[in-house]
Amino acid sequence: MTDVSIVSCKSYDAAEVRGALEKALAPFGGLDWVKPGMKIAVKANLVGPLKPAAAATTHPAVLKTLCDALSARGAQVVVGDSPGGLFTAGFLAGIYKATGMHAIEGENVKLNDCFEEQEVAFPEGAAAKTIRFTKYILDADAVIDCCKPKTHGMMAYTGACKNFFGTIPGLMKGEYHYRYADYTAFANMLVDLAECIKPRLCIADFVWSMEGNGPTMGSPRFVGALMASENAHKMDILGAHIMHIPFENVPTLVEAHKRGLIPESVAEITIEGDYEGFVVPDFKQANKRPISSWSGGNPVINRLATALLASKPMPDKAACVGCGKCAEICPAKAIEMTDGKSGRLPKIDRKKCIRCFCCQEFCPKGAMRVHRPWAAKIINK
Repeated sequence: MTDVSIVSCKSYDAAEVRGALEKALAPFGGLDWVKPGMKIAVKANLVGPLKPAAAATTHPAVLKTLCDALSARGAQVVVGDSPGGLFTAGFLAGIYKATGMHAIEGENVKLNDCFEEQEVAFPEGAAAKTIRFTKYILDADAVIDCCKPKTHGMMAYTGACKNFFGTIPGLMKGEYHYRYADYTAFANMLVDLAECIKPRLCIADFVWSMEGNGPTMGSPRFVGALMASENAHKMDILGAHIMHIPFENVPTLVEAHKRGLIPESVAEITIEGDYEGFVVPDFKQANKRPISSWSGGNPVINRLATALLASKPMPDKAACVGCGKCAEICPAKAIEMTDGKSGRLPKIDRKKCIRCFCCQEFCPKGAMRVHRPWAAKIINK
């Protein structure tokens, strides 16, 4: 039985994507499970008002191909996300326009226009016992996770599992960052989201990925593939492997493995396709191994290691335009804008900073970077 499939897709040409998607889904019976009248929510990655060429969001060509195939089978399809910011029609309108989402609309296919929220009890969760979701996800008969694999300042890798953070309504994400402030708690919360939603299918737009200062202001990197799976965590094992990020460096994978949800090696899952041919050995990473992997869980060593080795957000004064978005988005209120010789600049209170990297993720100019201390660089080498 196939766990993950990976196929070549060298461009976003409609015919190329259609053929690749059909081939990727074939090991899972294609879309034969879709029945007329089903309500299907497609969870895209629409992290911000970025054009498709930036490789930060799920490409509209992949979403349109998928949605057209679902519509042809009589399904009612809603495509949506709740990126950082307000969860309102006005805010989302700008996101939809910038990311090219209107191209996917058609018969039985629409962009989410429901902005209701609903709290769900999830007693089996390791971190999140109750979760407040965007309601359109809960109203669906099935959820398809259509993610964009990228580097990530906090979680090292964002793919199928991390994509579900976009089911938390708008500004509530800040509360969740503050509530689950350390890497382990945050990763467990993300795994809880995936396990609560239980996507029927996961698809990864790996034609172009993002390296470096991801997940929004890194550089596009060509991979030339589409991936499919019925298991978000197993797909992330392969996605991280392709981006040459070790399993132990991705907290969501580590925590999913601790729960017995996945093995800890790409060699232990069944993959359809020549996946080694897609591996990018020099993929530039945003973050390295979390501090917990050095400390062994010892609180004293953890505090010392955090002080000496932990990555942290650092403003690039030359690139900063003083817009204040970082201070606005910071869930810990650790940033204030100060007037300096070169204009307004962010000042970070390191005692308050929880290293969630929201400031780095949502800086519109890419002026907030992931800074890794020299000692951490030496240890990783």
